[in-house]
Amino acid sequence: MTTADAVPIVFVHGTRFSAGQWSVQLAALRDEFPVTAVDLPGHGERSAQPWSLSSATGIIASAVDSLGRGPALVVGHSLGGYAALEFARCRPERLRGLVLAGASASTRGLGAVPYRWVAGLVPRLPADRLARWNDRLLRRLYPPEVVEATIRSGYAFHTLPAAWGEVLGRFGAEAMRHVKAPVLILNGEKDAVFRSGEADFARAHPHARVELIPRAGHLANFDDPDAFTDAVRRFARQLPAVG
Repeated sequence: MTTADAVPIVFVHGTRFSAGQWSVQLAALRDEFPVTAVDLPGHGERSAQPWSLSSATGIIASAVDSLGRGPALVVGHSLGGYAALEFARCRPERLRGLVLAGASASTRGLGAVPYRWVAGLVPRLPADRLARWNDRLLRRLYPPEVVEATIRSGYAFHTLPAAWGEVLGRFGAEAMRHVKAPVLILNGEKDAVFRSGEADFARAHPHARVELIPRAGHLANFDDPDAFTDAVRRFARQLPAVG
């Protein structure tokens, strides 16, 4: 049973995925914590909704409120991590803690150029071909129980240009200064790109720490679901009580 004082947790998925990305974490944590996962605008069940960071923060806020336990721990991966940073800036009263997973790289400067190129290329490729490629890749790399919920939910390739178009050029380590809650920067050890700024992100916040998942890459919650879940669980248990 969930205890009365357990921290509510909201999971926010990464690029092209959906709430299904978190199926293993939700199953593992729901007996101890009130948990939920969202579909960002243009993703999953919100596939027809236009993307905007403003809408994304509103969706996260609604998910926090739906759990009915006050401020929540928000866990954001990649695109979802940057959306969570924006949520922390706009809705600080609803945030009890923040986990940034694969989202501690600056989206400014020359490092953003390859992502702008990908965002421009994706609309030129047939969505069904991209979906088949993603299905094969996920099934080759991971067990069915880890990725089938993601595969069933489909992919939001049509939203990628707008989503990354808004994120790129917007976030650097200074975004951490807007976060009033404790922060765990949780990265895969081998995620060289998206952990490239983790030290700067950690230094920019007085209550941030970095934890690495050994041998994991960008999709750390797929690469080692147990280790990822355990890191979130430990961080949630350590968060100070509200008030």
